[in-house]
Amino acid sequence: MSKRRQERMSVEVQRVLSRIIREDIKDPRIDINTVSIPRVDVSGDLSHARVNISVLGDEVKQAATMKGLQQARGYIRTELARALQVKHAPELEFRLDMSIEHGIRMSGILEDIGVVGPEEDKTEKE
Repeated sequence: MSKRRQERMSVEVQRVLSRIIREDIKDPRIDINTVSIPRVDVSGDLSHARVNISVLGDEVKQAATMKGLQQARGYIRTELARALQVKHAPELEFRLDMSIEHGIRMSGILEDIGVVGPEEDKTEKE
């Protein structure tokens, strides 16, 4: 399988999954305002997709969101196959991605020690 096709499929799966989660999933455990999909990795044979899910909030909210997504995985895969117009949609594996929260926490630490100031201070100094 060509690397280009694999990359295109990753981008398309990411786009479609974002739409499905935002518009089609009605699970109260999944708050669409705090869920994002920063990355999707599709295997070379397009049979598996590792979906990194970022959930802003505490650990309880993250666990509830991941559980809701795991339980809706069959429905999400069916909708994905329909949207992509493929016979076999990739098997989905959801993983919690902490990179956005880690970046926010690091920015806060840098701001606290004075290395990086808030955006308002930068514009006033210039």
